[in-house]
Amino acid sequence: MQQSLLDLSERSAPAATRPERVPLSGGAWIDVQRSWLGGSAGLFAQLAETVPWRAERRRMYDRTVDVPRLLRFYGEGEPLPDPALGACRAALSAHYAAELGEPFVTAGLCFYRDGRDSVAWHGDRIGRGSTQDTLVAIVSLGVPRPLLLRPAGSAGRDSSATLRYSLGHGDLLVMGGSCQRTWEHAVPKSARPTGPRISIQFRPRGVR
Repeated sequence: MQQSLLDLSERSAPAATRPERVPLSGGAWIDVQRSWLGGSAGLFAQLAETVPWRAERRRMYDRTVDVPRLLRFYGEGEPLPDPALGACRAALSAHYAAELGEPFVTAGLCFYRDGRDSVAWHGDRIGRGSTQDTLVAIVSLGVPRPLLLRPAGSAGRDSSATLRYSLGHGDLLVMGGSCQRTWEHAVPKSARPTGPRISIQFRPRGVR
């Protein structure tokens, strides 16, 4: 993967090596690269302290509940909270230009404060992700947490189809092809004490 042209010294810079591709079923795939973002500890501390995190509530069935994580979404054209995020987005856009055909333009940040914070099984199917192949790139900072993937509609079936990746400390995971339509992903709650993690999701226009 080409390193960004931005000079970020040694604090936070994307690696120049290529991720490992893992083919999935149904035309989906993921790319995984450990420690893709160097200097991620400093970036984690900066984002945790300075991002205007939001606690949200959402309607779930017959009641309104707290979203079990803090959130901040940066839309297209909105300044990002640290130059390192711009460098990451530029590096990812350059590397995946041939497959994606367009740049990553948004950045969604999630702050998992401890093991009680989580995200349920879902695909990023708001917008074009529900009907078109696309890419979503996730950079993880802080203490590793498991990210699970399973084929869509496989709940309650053979659990051996579920994939598990422990992501943190600058790790990169990119979901591509039909992954948002044909697979689901989740970050489960943990009964064990665990430290905080920040997930940064880069997406193209019209994908949430």
